[in-house]
Amino acid sequence: MRQLVIAERVSLIGHIVSTVFGLVGILLVVPNAQVIFNLSKVGQTAMQWSMAGGGVVYMILGAAGVFLYAMRILGLGRALAFLLPSVFISLGSELLGTSTGFPFGHYSYLSGLGYKIAGLVPFTIPLSWFYLGFVSYLLARAGLEVDKKPNLWRHISAIALGALLLTSWDFVLDPAMSQTSLPFWYWQQPGPFFGMPYQNFAGWLGTSSVFMAVTALLWRNNPIDWERSQLNIPFAVYLSNFGFATVMSLTAGFFVPVLLGLLLGVAPAVLLWLKGSSTTVPVPIESPEISVARVIAVK
Repeated sequence: MRQLVIAERVSLIGHIVSTVFGLVGILLVVPNAQVIFNLSKVGQTAMQWSMAGGGVVYMILGAAGVFLYAMRILGLGRALAFLLPSVFISLGSELLGTSTGFPFGHYSYLSGLGYKIAGLVPFTIPLSWFYLGFVSYLLARAGLEVDKKPNLWRHISAIALGALLLTSWDFVLDPAMSQTSLPFWYWQQPGPFFGMPYQNFAGWLGTSSVFMAVTALLWRNNPIDWERSQLNIPFAVYLSNFGFATVMSLTAGFFVPVLLGLLLGVAPAVLLWLKGSSTTVPVPIESPEISVARVIAVK
């Protein structure tokens, strides 16, 4: 177990460090290429590596860290019950989207995110759906106390809120990542929302709702016992990724998407985290045995 925790923490710390490193490269180095020539050989090599594969490493480490966390907290079965539906359903949606324009709109991926499956979708994209979808759904499920007070309405609400948290992150990320000096994808038919079609958000909500619903069905007979500290890592992963998207969008001058993301993503996430973290797992308390002495009255 100790080795598992160490691997989990190394992956998650590496994920966050890669995020910061990527921001420095995209926002400072790319627009000012002359900066590279002023670096040492080690610095130049690091920047070249970052530009070539930083995005890939960032998402691989995020997926690895979250999966190890899920396996440690929930067990291998429940971890796979989220990983497999999220990866395959999101990949199917992305392949369909890049081929036909449904359900997200007409778009194409550029280079920088790794090998493309079928020449269309980088293999890292389904991994990002997995790890950000997982932390979003976990926050919603714990905050709404689905496992403590299970009913159909709570299950549906957790799926809807989890999908909203994930989509709110895309509100902020997509405009910047498709319109920076080093874009990772582009819209063949730009839409009215800062270059994105409104259809994109319907696609995000629909895709994430489907795989979260599948997981809810797979987890239905296996409720989760939460402890106070177990939501800290999902919350930190969500905020760090939202922070990356926020810095990118603010630098590009996209303020409205950030405000929408804060309202529909970060604010609910904070409330769900606070609610879920305040829920204690009931601990059985043994009733103390009281021995009653038999008093014999002697006349």
